[in-house]
Amino acid sequence: MRILITGGAGFLGSHLCERLLNEGHDILCMDNFFTGRKANIAHLLSNPNFELFRHDVIDPFKAEVDRIYNLACPASPPHYQYNAIKTIKTSVMGAINVLGLAKRTRARVFQASTSEVYGDPEIHPQPESYWGHVNPIGIRSCYDEGKRVAETLFFDYHRQNGVDIRVVRIFNTYGPRMLPDDGRVVSNFIVQALRGQNITIYGDGSQTRSFCYVDDLIEGFVRLMETTGHTGPINIGNPGEFTMLQLAELVLKKIGGPSKITFHPLPSDDPKQRRPDITLAKSHLGWEPKVPLEEGLDRTIAYFKTIVAA
Repeated sequence: MRILITGGAGFLGSHLCERLLNEGHDILCMDNFFTGRKANIAHLLSNPNFELFRHDVIDPFKAEVDRIYNLACPASPPHYQYNAIKTIKTSVMGAINVLGLAKRTRARVFQASTSEVYGDPEIHPQPESYWGHVNPIGIRSCYDEGKRVAETLFFDYHRQNGVDIRVVRIFNTYGPRMLPDDGRVVSNFIVQALRGQNITIYGDGSQTRSFCYVDDLIEGFVRLMETTGHTGPINIGNPGEFTMLQLAELVLKKIGGPSKITFHPLPSDDPKQRRPDITLAKSHLGWEPKVPLEEGLDRTIAYFKTIVAA
């Protein structure tokens, strides 16, 4: 098939490009390189089935494709808060553009949504039926509400125009090709430890996250895209739950060095708990994560050692 991947040079997008190329598809990789990096897809450029073009998903575009994966959007707080208006435009106008293309070409279209649609949840773990507890005017709202509106658009295009949609809600994901400055907790801790800096924990370290290795996530993407009869939304993430303190101690144990753990005030609207209920993914896709945290961290640390100077 001919497959368009928006945000294809990003952390997740580059892994998806690689996976689908290996399956023999023609890949059209679109990225504006705000958080995507050419280095992420440099090894794919010589493949005759891979095409890269610089374009912003906010602006209209045309392509003839069979599948569309919409991954375009900065996904870490420092990056999506850098230009909040641009972030919400990317989610909303980007969704309108890919849905319009899918309607015209009759392509199946996939939306990379987020566990942030659940906000600071009052239900734990979070099932897809939970509508969320989100601040609509906070500093994270450009991302949280932008993704919520994108989901609305996907389901309205599906109901009104018969567009064939798939929606995944992504929980914390980590692995090679994360940006060292993306502000995510796994990359933060690893980079600080590799540089011998103190590890920064916000709050008392008791807040929890679940960490899904990137290969497991991409497997979930592909399974949902190629499954018939289920539009989503569907949670894809690892239900193993760890506190920030546990993660920091594990990273320190693996890397060693002089780093100490330091505590700082918790940012506004930072969720206290985050863990997916993956019952639907298990029953509809036969999917569950395979890579344990320790193994995934070893692979991720090995990657960061190649790009981070001590």
